[in-house]
Amino acid sequence: MIRVGQGIDVHPFDESRPLILGGVRISDTGGLAGHSDADAVLHAITDALLGAAGAGDIGQYFPSEDPRWKDADSTLFVREAKRLLDEMDAEISNIDVTIIAQKPKLAPYREPMQATIAKLLDIPAGHVNVKATTTDHLGFIGRAEGICVMAIVAVEILP
Repeated sequence: MIRVGQGIDVHPFDESRPLILGGVRISDTGGLAGHSDADAVLHAITDALLGAAGAGDIGQYFPSEDPRWKDADSTLFVREAKRLLDEMDAEISNIDVTIIAQKPKLAPYREPMQATIAKLLDIPAGHVNVKATTTDHLGFIGRAEGICVMAIVAVEILP
């Protein structure tokens, strides 16, 4: 059986924090506001994995009101979602991520993000696709106030 999950995450910029996307440190400043490390890519992937598992959403497992997750590394969230899929004997077929951001330019970080995500989930790097686009200066993203990330995951439940 094939199952699909999608995830969306949005964070405003916080210039005082490092920018971490897809488990890759992009810069020491110009990061995203959030309770954890605010890695919007890994948050969207976590929600997509949980969706494919039929297991709710990231907020159910890692609520932002819980002090345990203050400044937490978002790889923990992805690992927990992967663990739930492993319990279902589900194999991740592929992940497709779209980062919507006016800034910064992310092309140089696509391959490192893909490799990091693939390693984190123990799947071939070719099964992870990361792409970036802008909104051509429209809306809060176009005004460079924040970033939106969308992720979709396909998994196969093994017999």
